[in-house]
Amino acid sequence: MRALVVISIAAVALSQSAPRTQLSHTSESLRGVSVVSRQIAWASGTHGTYLRTTDGGYIWTPEQVPGAETLEFRAVVAFSADEAFLMSAGPGDQSRIYHTNDLGRHWQLQFMNTNPKGFLDCMVFWDRTHGVALGDPVPDETGKLKFEVLMTSDGQTWTQVPSSRLPAAVEGEGAFAASNSCLAILSAGGASGNGNIWFATGGKVARVFHSPDRGESWQVFETPIMHGADSTGIFSIAFRDALNGAIAGGDYKHPEKDGPNLAFTNDGGKTWNLSKIFPQSYYSAVTYDRGRRNRARPRLFIVGPKFVYDFRPPRNPTRISEKNVQFNALAAYPDGGALAVGPKGTIASIP
Repeated sequence: MRALVVISIAAVALSQSAPRTQLSHTSESLRGVSVVSRQIAWASGTHGTYLRTTDGGYIWTPEQVPGAETLEFRAVVAFSADEAFLMSAGPGDQSRIYHTNDLGRHWQLQFMNTNPKGFLDCMVFWDRTHGVALGDPVPDETGKLKFEVLMTSDGQTWTQVPSSRLPAAVEGEGAFAASNSCLAILSAGGASGNGNIWFATGGKVARVFHSPDRGESWQVFETPIMHGADSTGIFSIAFRDALNGAIAGGDYKHPEKDGPNLAFTNDGGKTWNLSKIFPQSYYSAVTYDRGRRNRARPRLFIVGPKFVYDFRPPRNPTRISEKNVQFNALAAYPDGGALAVGPKGTIASIP
């Protein structure tokens, strides 16, 4: 009989690594978070809102991008207390990318989707001038559905990867703008850094697209994650190196529904092995701990609507959050641990 690793959600007590809630001074729903250092971090959310801390979360300052009051910023990527990129998700021209390098005093609109069927989902950067953004499939000049992949090599202008390079999407396939983690890279610095790009999909299928050369060529791989309905699929993908990664998701409309919602790869995304943890539920984001102390035994954080798991396979995941605290997204600190954000302005650090 296959051994099952059982998670007893009600029985797992809070440990010393329990998230430490921080006062955000906002009630907006937060979907994006970016960590620069232990002291500096940014978050983003509804109604054009972004937040910044420069003292490790003791004080968070919420602001609003002028003219963006109706937008939902599902992604933020920060490089300092002064500089950050924001991406909003929504149909057509509601999908935008902004940039500031002066603490948010001024925001430059770098990209606005002119395709009424376009919808941006995620945005990540190798460094402050090299980044990639992902949008849902739209018909190309031949009528085939292709994901929109945008690239920047100067941190200012965004160019679409030719649709001819991308495999066709399946009718009803898309990506989820839930936690800015449906898109993954390995940060290795500049144009000469690591060229891998992965993105994960859901809906009618749950697949992983991979480019080893910054969008020049692509392959697509099937996964065993739950799919079929428009609310199901892979919501998050993360890699700790070029071979080892994780995908997580489920059904956000039925978050208590059991898996298969979590899987791992050790061959760069070509094949995926389901996790044996039981029961499972909807997972909105997954990330690897980047701290040196965890490199030998990689630590994985997984968040859902009402929990955070501290997971070091093959050990049992440990639930380290209170039941009434909800999270949407998280980002790893460079020296270990993570920062999580969620509804009603929730922000918490995970040691």
